[in-house]
Amino acid sequence: MLPVILLILTGFAAGKAGLVRRESVRDLTHLVFLLLSQALLFRTMSSVHLERLSLQPVLAYFALAVALFLVMLVIYGRDSRASVLALASIFSNTLMIGVPLVGLAYGPEGQVLLFTLISLHALIVLTFATVVLEVQMAHEQVQAGGAPRHMARTVGLAMRNAVLHPVPLPILAGLIYAQTGWGLHPVIDKPLMLMGSAFGPVALLLVGITLSHARVGQRFASALKISIVKTLVHPILMAGAGWMLGMRGLHLSVMVVAAALPVGANVFLFSQRYQKEEEVVTASVALSTAMALISVSLVMALLPLLPA
Repeated sequence: MLPVILLILTGFAAGKAGLVRRESVRDLTHLVFLLLSQALLFRTMSSVHLERLSLQPVLAYFALAVALFLVMLVIYGRDSRASVLALASIFSNTLMIGVPLVGLAYGPEGQVLLFTLISLHALIVLTFATVVLEVQMAHEQVQAGGAPRHMARTVGLAMRNAVLHPVPLPILAGLIYAQTGWGLHPVIDKPLMLMGSAFGPVALLLVGITLSHARVGQRFASALKISIVKTLVHPILMAGAGWMLGMRGLHLSVMVVAAALPVGANVFLFSQRYQKEEEVVTASVALSTAMALISVSLVMALLPLLPA
């Protein structure tokens, strides 16, 4: 974790020193999200054959995430606002922090497992949360005397947006290309390798820069509750469930580390779209990222101590 922490702290110092202005963060995010990550995801998956994919740990991860979502939904009040807060409690920052962290800690084999998770992350979790929230909003709208919402169309759009997304697409494209057995010509492979290599450090610097501009303020108490569930409760439950299901070694480690990651940026976009708890989610993203520097380190230190 030390290289990860140092890169995030370097980005934080650069942001505080004004080396990167707040208005430049969005452009840097687009660079990382829409260019560098695409190269890394496609290149890594372009050499993976289907028989190497491990779906059991990924399905166990999603089963636990959905169960925890439903529990948090009840705790937060079972309304549309509660759906957004429950999503923040389970949706991890698997791309910006997870990819470089797992790459450093567990190498290409760990990254392939994480990419399998990432390829389904938005499709399963965001679509499920969208369905739940739309059902709640439809119920609230009818109670307020409004017309019923068109559920089928909303759910269809949610699934389409989850698939036609900058993260799953290069993963699926790379996996499909890998089955041809053609490989990548060095003229193509070298630029992809260089861009993919840049993704990790640039993404972590950007996390630090974003933290330097974040303001938790009056939403600290609510953000702290979400952050504790996301960075502590979620990985503890994942470790227990995974171990009982027979997961060991790399599979268990990657899934638990993924659960310990902070709140992902997609939750912020989700809250903005529905105009629900935007300030709390923004504060939770910042606070959980700071807390994850400790919690992920603790998780990675304790995982080898689990009984075989």
